[in-house]
Amino acid sequence: MSFLVLMGTVEQGLIYGLVALALLLSYRVLDIADLTVDGSFTLGAAVSAVLTLAGHPLLALVAAPLAGAAAGLITAVLQTKCRVAPILAGIITMTALYSINLMVMGNKANLTLLRKTTVFSLSEKVFGSQFAKLVPIALIAALCGIGVWLFLRTPLGLAVRATGDNRAMVEASSINPAYTTAVGLALANALVALAGAQLAQYQQFMEINTGTGMVVIGLASLIIGEVLLRQGGMGKRIALALGGAVIYRLIVAVALSASVSPSNLKLVSALIVAVAISAPTVRASFALSAKKRKAGALHARTK
Repeated sequence: MSFLVLMGTVEQGLIYGLVALALLLSYRVLDIADLTVDGSFTLGAAVSAVLTLAGHPLLALVAAPLAGAAAGLITAVLQTKCRVAPILAGIITMTALYSINLMVMGNKANLTLLRKTTVFSLSEKVFGSQFAKLVPIALIAALCGIGVWLFLRTPLGLAVRATGDNRAMVEASSINPAYTTAVGLALANALVALAGAQLAQYQQFMEINTGTGMVVIGLASLIIGEVLLRQGGMGKRIALALGGAVIYRLIVAVALSASVSPSNLKLVSALIVAVAISAPTVRASFALSAKKRKAGALHARTK
């Protein structure tokens, strides 16, 4: 693997790391399987592409997360006010976002940003062509990670964490779980949309199916990071969610270099998720078998 390919893999991994960070919030902290992710990722990419074409690439990185947060709020309202099941609420919002994303894109299935000024072309003037993409992507990932860590240490952040741990206790403590759920889902989908916004400018192209399978990618990244960390605080979990995304992209790069067809990448992603999820169970089974063998050997010696 060449240095340029490796750098590109790290860059994309850090972009997708925001999706893993979002799933850490929704799936792990709030204990909600939020399927809005596929739609909000495309929404962020669509907003970013349209504003970049209009000559506002920096504004795009601000507007996209706001749009994603709005999508997360809709899912939260469906869950908390309309009593729709969390998975179904995410599916409803994701389905609606397909049409909304097309409207944002001017009813075009794809947009190209070639020869347009992007955040990365502006960054090239400061950091040079070699690090024009890596530096801003790494800075955004680091700031988002630190921001989430700081947020989860605030009273509101602790209330969000408590909502995922024990909703009944939160209600008994006079905290509105509907509000904390809305805050958590809005923040998670804002991160997802920011990832989509970066990817659109990074690739200088976006199309309506950009976000398809994003939940799987985010889960794969998140679980890979969790497999590496058996115990640790929230700061380590956040860092390894970002690191897991980079490792995931490295695995995909290796698969592509091994002549795996791009059409089979979704299959590869599913296999990575399956292996990552089952790894702790397999590891525990081997440990239990080893203990049984030792106990058997000890028993045999004592006879």
